[in-house]
Amino acid sequence: MPAMHEVDYRIYGEEMQFVEVELDPQEAVVAEAGGMMYMEEGIEMETIFGDGSQQQSGFLGSLMSAGKRLLTGESLFMTVFLNRGMGKQRVSFGAPYPGKIIAVHLAELGGELITQKDSFLCAAKGVSIGIAFQKRLGAGLFGGEGFIMQHLQGDGWAFVHAGGTLYEKELHAGETLRVDTGCVVAYQATVNFDIQYVGKIKSALFGGEGLFFATLRGPGKVWLQSLPLSRLAGRIISAAPRTGSGGKGEGSILGGIGGLLDGDNR
Repeated sequence: MPAMHEVDYRIYGEEMQFVEVELDPQEAVVAEAGGMMYMEEGIEMETIFGDGSQQQSGFLGSLMSAGKRLLTGESLFMTVFLNRGMGKQRVSFGAPYPGKIIAVHLAELGGELITQKDSFLCAAKGVSIGIAFQKRLGAGLFGGEGFIMQHLQGDGWAFVHAGGTLYEKELHAGETLRVDTGCVVAYQATVNFDIQYVGKIKSALFGGEGLFFATLRGPGKVWLQSLPLSRLAGRIISAAPRTGSGGKGEGSILGGIGGLLDGDNR
């Protein structure tokens, strides 16, 4: 595995954060296409096929890396930001929606981290960004957001985004936590992930929490989020004016009556 680039960083903001990465000459960081906020003079941007860790293995390695990324719903391409200047230069990446940015040093986590496929922001060049399929059939059929995860490998810095409020917990050996699948941001590879049925048909049909939830069993560290992207998107869609509403605004009398009639009494 190629040596990781030892980047420095600083996280700014409270609710809408961004991370500023400081690069020494010839250091680089790899990120999802479209995630950059700003970069200083001297930094060159290059689009690559697959992730940056596979570029030395030839076309076949790049093709396999890109194919894995396609399965996670991500772009086939990533962007490398390389400092070709004489001194330190900075590049920053913004969070996609309100929440917190987590900085993790993979060497301190055993060299591996499993993350939700839409939570990865950027990482030091050399970090491998692959996929991790859940091994159990239940997770495969019903896991939803928790079925296909991203697998980060290396010994450098990686940056992950959590929606809403971030909760970090260290699970002891055998300790179990039951979580909504979308609320799982990341966990160490030592943590066992599975999907479990809620158990009661009444709760499954009318509880509003879905038929299944994730179980995380220690040992290892887990990161949870209070506002998954899917939940945020669902609430925005449900709050949007319906087609054929005739342009009635939320503040109008007709709009209020309509909300009462259809049970949308927010």
